[in-house]
Amino acid sequence: MPWATDATSGLVLRPPRMSDEDQLRAGHAELVQEGFPYLFHPELPWGEQLDLVDREARGVDLPPGRVRGDYLVAQLGPDLVGRVSVRHALTPLLLEIGGHVGYAVRPAFRGRGLATAMLRSSVHRLAGLGVTEVLVTCDDDNPASAAVIERCGGVLEDVRRFADEAPAKRRYWIRST
Repeated sequence: MPWATDATSGLVLRPPRMSDEDQLRAGHAELVQEGFPYLFHPELPWGEQLDLVDREARGVDLPPGRVRGDYLVAQLGPDLVGRVSVRHALTPLLLEIGGHVGYAVRPAFRGRGLATAMLRSSVHRLAGLGVTEVLVTCDDDNPASAAVIERCGGVLEDVRRFADEAPAKRRYWIRST
């Protein structure tokens, strides 16, 4: 069952399934080259990864530093074109670097407005959870992602450099009401 559908683009956000393994591993191979953790535990057997996704969605037996959240695939027709992580709360680290939402679109599907649809749906989800101010971050050298965030109403708070992070992170707030 879809978690969200964007009528304009036809994009469907939903939890990953057993049958998604090949496409998600392919997406991971593409995006890991860009330094983006598309799959959080690529070393694990697929069933174990799905179990972790399910536990995180339910907020059960979370490892230290993890919060309840939704890891969703973005499907357009038969293709898994990206993924989004919607974190229901912020830890101190997420407040500094990660934010409420992390998203990625596979290179072959960029430039079609899919990231914008993914982020809008994620902000809507958080509004339903009572989160009225959504933090979204991106690398300072990623103008495409900054444009997506700004199209979704993001207001730049600041740009922060962290000793172990390169490049700096742009931190935006989106009002979800």
